[in-house]
Amino acid sequence: SSFQSFLINPICKLLNKKELRQHIKEKKKTFEETTLKVWSESLFQHIEKLPEFIAADTVFLYHSMKGEVYTHTFINKWYKEKNIILPVVKEDNLELRFFEGEDSLYLSDYGILEPVGKKLDDFRQIQLSLIPGIAFDKKKNRLGRGKGYYDRTLPLLNSYNVGICFDFQLVEKIPTDPFDQKMDCLCTENGLIH
Repeated sequence: SSFQSFLINPICKLLNKKELRQHIKEKKKTFEETTLKVWSESLFQHIEKLPEFIAADTVFLYHSMKGEVYTHTFINKWYKEKNIILPVVKEDNLELRFFEGEDSLYLSDYGILEPVGKKLDDFRQIQLSLIPGIAFDKKKNRLGRGKGYYDRTLPLLNSYNVGICFDFQLVEKIPTDPFDQKMDCLCTENGLIH
Protein backbone atom coordinates (compact mmCIF):
# COMPACT_ATOMS: atom_id res chain seq x y z
CA SER A 1 0.00 0.00 0.00
CA SER A 2 1.07 3.59 -0.43
CA PHE A 3 1.25 3.92 3.37
CA GLN A 4 3.87 1.16 3.50
CA SER A 5 6.06 2.90 0.95
CA PHE A 6 5.59 6.13 2.88
CA LEU A 7 6.93 4.46 6.03
CA ILE A 8 10.01 3.23 4.19
CA ASN A 9 10.50 6.66 2.66
CA PRO A 10 9.54 9.25 5.27
CA ILE A 11 10.69 12.00 2.96
CA CYS A 12 7.18 13.00 2.08
CA LYS A 13 6.84 16.64 1.13
CA LEU A 14 3.07 16.80 1.30
CA LEU A 15 2.72 16.53 5.05
CA ASN A 16 1.59 19.52 7.05
CA LYS A 17 3.14 20.17 10.48
CA LYS A 18 0.47 18.26 12.36
CA GLU A 19 0.81 15.16 10.14
CA LEU A 20 4.57 15.32 10.33
CA ARG A 21 4.46 15.42 14.15
CA GLN A 22 2.14 12.41 14.13
CA HIS A 23 4.36 10.51 11.68
CA ILE A 24 7.49 11.02 13.79
CA LYS A 25 5.58 10.08 16.95
CA GLU A 26 4.50 6.77 15.37
CA LYS A 27 8.02 6.13 14.10
CA LYS A 28 9.49 6.78 17.54
CA LYS A 29 7.31 4.01 19.01
CA THR A 30 9.16 1.47 16.87
CA PHE A 31 12.40 2.01 18.84
CA GLU A 32 13.24 0.82 22.33
CA GLU A 33 14.14 3.45 24.90
CA THR A 34 17.50 1.66 25.38
CA THR A 35 18.27 2.11 21.66
CA LEU A 36 17.46 5.81 21.89
CA LYS A 37 19.84 6.12 24.86
CA VAL A 38 22.67 4.45 22.94
CA TRP A 39 22.06 6.79 20.00
CA SER A 40 21.95 9.76 22.40
CA GLU A 41 25.38 8.77 23.73
CA SER A 42 26.80 8.73 20.19
CA LEU A 43 25.17 12.08 19.44
CA PHE A 44 26.80 13.73 22.45
CA GLN A 45 30.20 12.32 21.51
CA HIS A 46 29.87 14.38 18.30
CA ILE A 47 28.76 17.45 20.29
CA GLU A 48 31.77 17.16 22.61
CA LYS A 49 34.12 17.42 19.62
CA LEU A 50 32.38 20.50 18.28
CA PRO A 51 34.69 23.56 18.53
CA GLU A 52 31.71 25.67 19.62
CA PHE A 53 31.06 23.30 22.51
CA ILE A 54 34.70 23.15 23.55
CA ALA A 55 34.90 26.96 23.57
CA ALA A 56 31.57 27.53 25.33
CA ASP A 57 31.36 28.43 29.02
CA THR A 58 27.59 28.52 29.02
CA VAL A 59 25.47 25.89 27.29
CA PHE A 60 21.69 25.91 27.00
CA LEU A 61 19.88 22.59 26.58
CA TYR A 62 16.90 20.75 28.08
CA HIS A 63 16.22 17.97 30.57
CA SER A 64 14.87 15.21 28.35
CA MET A 65 11.59 13.38 28.61
CA LYS A 66 10.86 9.86 27.34
CA GLY A 67 11.47 9.52 23.62
CA GLU A 68 13.68 12.60 23.33
CA VAL A 69 17.44 12.70 22.84
CA TYR A 70 18.54 11.66 26.33
CA THR A 71 20.39 14.56 27.96
CA HIS A 72 20.67 13.59 31.66
CA THR A 73 24.07 11.85 31.46
CA PHE A 74 25.55 14.71 29.45
CA ILE A 75 24.19 17.36 31.84
CA ASN A 76 25.58 15.55 34.89
CA LYS A 77 28.92 15.04 33.18
CA TRP A 78 29.44 18.70 32.29
CA TYR A 79 27.66 20.95 34.77
CA LYS A 80 30.69 21.30 37.06
CA GLU A 81 32.87 22.48 34.16
CA LYS A 82 30.41 24.63 32.24
CA ASN A 83 27.31 26.61 33.10
CA ILE A 84 24.45 24.37 32.06
CA ILE A 85 21.23 26.28 31.51
CA LEU A 86 17.85 24.54 31.44
CA PRO A 87 14.40 25.92 30.60
CA VAL A 88 11.42 26.28 32.87
CA VAL A 89 7.99 26.75 31.29
CA LYS A 90 6.40 29.95 32.64
CA GLU A 91 3.00 30.48 31.00
CA ASP A 92 3.86 31.24 27.35
CA ASN A 93 7.61 31.59 27.71
CA LEU A 94 10.73 29.76 28.77
CA GLU A 95 12.56 31.01 31.82
CA LEU A 96 16.19 29.93 31.84
CA ARG A 97 17.88 28.67 34.99
CA PHE A 98 21.27 27.29 35.98
CA PHE A 99 21.44 23.54 36.60
CA GLU A 100 22.95 23.04 40.06
CA GLY A 101 22.83 19.25 40.35
CA GLU A 102 20.10 16.59 40.38
CA ASP A 103 18.87 17.85 43.77
CA SER A 104 18.00 21.20 42.22
CA LEU A 105 15.28 19.71 40.00
CA TYR A 106 11.59 19.45 40.79
CA LEU A 107 8.71 17.83 38.93
CA SER A 108 6.64 20.53 37.27
CA ASP A 109 2.91 20.47 36.45
CA TYR A 110 3.96 19.45 32.94
CA GLY A 111 5.59 16.29 34.25
CA ILE A 112 9.03 17.67 33.37
CA LEU A 113 11.90 17.88 35.83
CA GLU A 114 12.73 21.58 35.96
CA PRO A 115 15.60 23.41 37.65
CA VAL A 116 15.11 25.66 40.66
CA GLY A 117 18.62 27.10 40.32
CA LYS A 118 19.58 30.74 39.81
CA LYS A 119 17.79 32.50 36.97
CA LEU A 120 19.76 33.57 33.89
CA ASP A 121 18.75 37.11 33.03
CA ASP A 122 21.11 37.85 30.16
CA PHE A 123 20.43 35.29 27.43
CA ARG A 124 23.42 36.63 25.47
CA GLN A 125 25.69 34.86 27.97
CA ILE A 126 24.81 31.58 26.27
CA GLN A 127 27.39 30.59 23.64
CA LEU A 128 25.97 27.25 22.56
CA SER A 129 22.36 26.08 22.50
CA LEU A 130 21.30 22.47 21.92
CA ILE A 131 17.74 22.68 20.66
CA PRO A 132 15.30 19.78 20.55
CA GLY A 133 12.81 19.32 17.74
CA ILE A 134 10.24 16.83 16.49
CA ALA A 135 11.91 16.99 13.08
CA PHE A 136 14.52 18.95 11.12
CA ASP A 137 15.12 19.25 7.39
CA LYS A 138 18.18 19.61 5.13
CA LYS A 139 17.94 23.39 5.26
CA LYS A 140 18.13 23.19 9.08
CA ASN A 141 14.52 24.20 9.57
CA ARG A 142 13.02 22.96 12.83
CA LEU A 143 9.61 21.54 13.65
CA GLY A 144 8.75 21.93 17.35
CA ARG A 145 5.83 20.64 19.37
CA GLY A 146 3.68 23.53 18.22
CA LYS A 147 3.60 25.55 21.43
CA GLY A 148 6.14 28.11 20.20
CA TYR A 149 8.31 28.20 23.34
CA TYR A 150 11.55 27.88 21.40
CA ASP A 151 10.30 30.11 18.57
CA ARG A 152 9.95 32.88 21.14
CA THR A 153 13.26 32.12 22.89
CA LEU A 154 15.57 31.64 19.90
CA PRO A 155 15.46 35.28 18.69
CA LEU A 156 16.69 36.36 22.15
CA LEU A 157 19.78 34.16 21.93
CA ASN A 158 23.12 35.11 20.51
CA SER A 159 24.44 31.56 20.53
CA TYR A 160 25.54 28.94 18.04
CA ASN A 161 22.38 26.84 17.77
CA VAL A 162 22.54 23.09 17.17
CA GLY A 163 19.36 21.15 16.47
CA ILE A 164 19.66 17.73 18.09
CA CYS A 165 17.56 14.73 17.05
CA PHE A 166 17.76 11.13 15.96
CA ASP A 167 18.48 10.33 12.35
CA PHE A 168 14.90 9.17 11.71
CA GLN A 169 13.72 12.69 12.60
CA LEU A 170 15.45 14.20 9.58
CA VAL A 171 13.03 14.86 6.74
CA GLU A 172 13.32 16.33 3.27
CA LYS A 173 11.26 19.45 3.87
CA ILE A 174 9.45 21.02 6.81
CA PRO A 175 6.64 23.48 6.11
CA THR A 176 7.85 26.77 7.60
CA ASP A 177 6.30 29.97 8.90
CA PRO A 178 8.04 33.36 8.90
CA PHE A 179 8.73 33.15 12.66
CA ASP A 180 10.42 29.72 12.43
CA GLN A 181 14.12 29.89 13.28
CA LYS A 182 16.74 27.89 11.38
CA MET A 183 19.56 26.13 13.20
CA ASP A 184 23.27 26.78 12.58
CA CYS A 185 23.96 23.07 12.47
CA LEU A 186 22.24 19.74 13.18
CA CYS A 187 23.52 16.73 15.08
CA THR A 188 22.24 13.14 15.12
CA GLU A 189 23.77 9.90 16.35
CA ASN A 190 25.51 9.70 12.95
CA GLY A 191 27.28 13.03 13.18
CA LEU A 192 27.04 16.72 12.43
CA ILE A 193 25.28 18.32 9.50
CA HIS A 194 26.64 21.80 8.81
